Amino acid sequence: MTLGNKIIKERNKNGWSQEELAYKLGISEKSVSEWESSRSVPDLQSVILMAELFGVSTDYLLREDPFSEDTSAAYTDESVERAETVRRVSMEEANEFLDMKRKGASAIANAVSMCITSPVPVVVLGVLAKSGIINIKETLAGGVGAVFLFCMVAAAVVMFITYGIREGRMEHLEKESFETEYGVIGMVKEKSRSYEPVFARGMAIGVALCILAVIPIIVAGALEVSEDITPLFAALLLILIAVGVNMMIRVGIVNDSYNALLQKGEFSKSEKRSKGKRSLVSGVYWALVTAIYLGWSFWTMRWDASWIIWPVAGVLFVAVSGVSKLIVERQR
Repeated sequence: MTLGNKIIKERNKNGWSQEELAYKLGISEKSVSEWESSRSVPDLQSVILMAELFGVSTDYLLREDPFSEDTSAAYTDESVERAETVRRVSMEEANEFLDMKRKGASAIANAVSMCITSPVPVVVLGVLAKSGIINIKETLAGGVGAVFLFCMVAAAVVMFITYGIREGRMEHLEKESFETEYGVIGMVKEKSRSYEPVFARGMAIGVALCILAVIPIIVAGALEVSEDITPLFAALLLILIAVGVNMMIRVGIVNDSYNALLQKGEFSKSEKRSKGKRSLVSGVYWALVTAIYLGWSFWTMRWDASWIIWPVAGVLFVAVSGVSKLIVERQR
C-alpha cells in the first residue's frame, strides 16, 4: 500500500475531507490531493504531523507493504469509485443552502407559532361572548373561533409543505455524506462563529419566555379572577409560548444549517446513518401528540388546561429520542 493510499485510508477513517485534513496540516487542499494521487510526496514535517493526527507511526506511513499489492490495488479502485460517487459541495451550493435555510427558518417558526396560538381566537371570542362584551351567542362565538383555528392550522400546514418541497432538492446535505470544495469549510466556520452569539441569545430568550409563560396563570390564581376571565390568561400563556418557540426555531434552524455543512453533531456521518429511522419515530410521535391535544381540547373545551400537553410531550420526547437512538445503534 502506497503512502497516498494510506493517507486516503486514515483520512476516511477519521471522517475528514481533503480540505479538513489540509486545514489541520496548515497546507492547501491541492497538496493533499497530489499526495493521495501519488503525484507528489509530503515533506518529513508533514509526515510527522499526519502520524500524530492519525494516531499511527511514521514508520507505518512511510513503509510500503510488499504483501498488500492486491489489497492496495483493490483499495485504490474502491477509492476511485468512492470519489466518483460522493457528492462535492461547491461554494455556490453551500451559500444557496444557507440562504434557503435562513429564509425557511422564518416560515417554519411562524407556522409552528400559528399552530400553538390557533386556540386563542376560540378562547377570546368565548370569553367576550360569555361576558356580554360582544352581542353574540356563545355557540356562534365558539363556531367562529373554531373556523379561525382551522384556518390557522391549514395555513401552517401549507407553509410546512411548501418549505418541505423547496428544501427537498438539497436535503442530501443533511442526510448524505459529502465532501466540500476548497474554501467552503473555512467560509462556513467563519459564519458559524459569527452566529454563535445570536444563537445563544435567541435560545436563552426563547427558553426564558416559555418558562415565564406560566406567570399569567399564577397571577390569575393569586388575584382570584372569575372563571369567565381566566381563559384570557391561558390565551396569554399560549402567546408567550408561541413567541419563545418561534425564537428558538429561528436560531436553531440557522445554526443547524452550519452544522449540516460542517457535518458535525447530529449531522455527522455516523449520525446520518441512523437519522432516517429516528426521524420516522419523531414524526409519528409529534403527530400523535398533536392528535391528542386537539382531541382532548375539543372534547373537553378546556383550552386553558390542555396546553399542558406540550411541555409534558417535550420532556417525554427527550426520553423517546434517547431510547430510539439506543435501539438503532444496537441494530447496526
